[in-house]
Amino acid sequence: MRIMVVEDEDELAEVLVEALEEESYAVDLATTGDEADELMALNPYDLVVLDWTIPAPTGIELLRRWRNAGSEVPVLMLTGRRNVDDRVDGLDTGADDYLTKPFSFEELLARVRSLLRRRSKKLQTLRADDLELERSTRAVRVAGKMIELAPKEFGILEFLLSRVGETVSRTELSEHVWDDSFDAMSNTIDVIIYRLRKKIDGGREGKLLHTIKGVGYVLRAERR
Repeated sequence: MRIMVVEDEDELAEVLVEALEEESYAVDLATTGDEADELMALNPYDLVVLDWTIPAPTGIELLRRWRNAGSEVPVLMLTGRRNVDDRVDGLDTGADDYLTKPFSFEELLARVRSLLRRRSKKLQTLRADDLELERSTRAVRVAGKMIELAPKEFGILEFLLSRVGETVSRTELSEHVWDDSFDAMSNTIDVIIYRLRKKIDGGREGKLLHTIKGVGYVLRAERR
């Protein structure tokens, strides 16, 4: 999952990004309205954490602009404004949730998870043959046996499982699992795919994860 954080307070922005990355999200940071608007036009975000009082255009102005343009990306609005009228204005403009400063990061992460669940109409448990991934608990099992995955391994597997049977390009993987600074042409994806293949396929005769040379990767619904 890829998230944009829009926050101009350096210390808070750093902690927000770190907290989200520890949960295995790919995170881009914008510190001004113009920067956020540019990133929104370039990248397919699953969620935006948006501060109200960033340098112009402000968060509420950006939100209005995005909604008028037809964007349905979930937006969690952050603000120091505690007035009820302000909260109503934010929600009426198109915010999906609202969190006032100061806040606990545990609550923020819970709200992020809730918004992402609401956005996705897919099952919270993804399966292919004897491979099973539970989004809520981040548990992964093969033939009923739990396997341990590093954060990026989990991110790639989750994305591939959400597109079972479809060939996914390296660019698509990099856009959904990493932030804007990632070099999609490096061998990082190949290395992680290699590790994933060992964990979910191992020495078994039937394989789930396949490389389509020159195109990308595909996770089959059945071992073959």
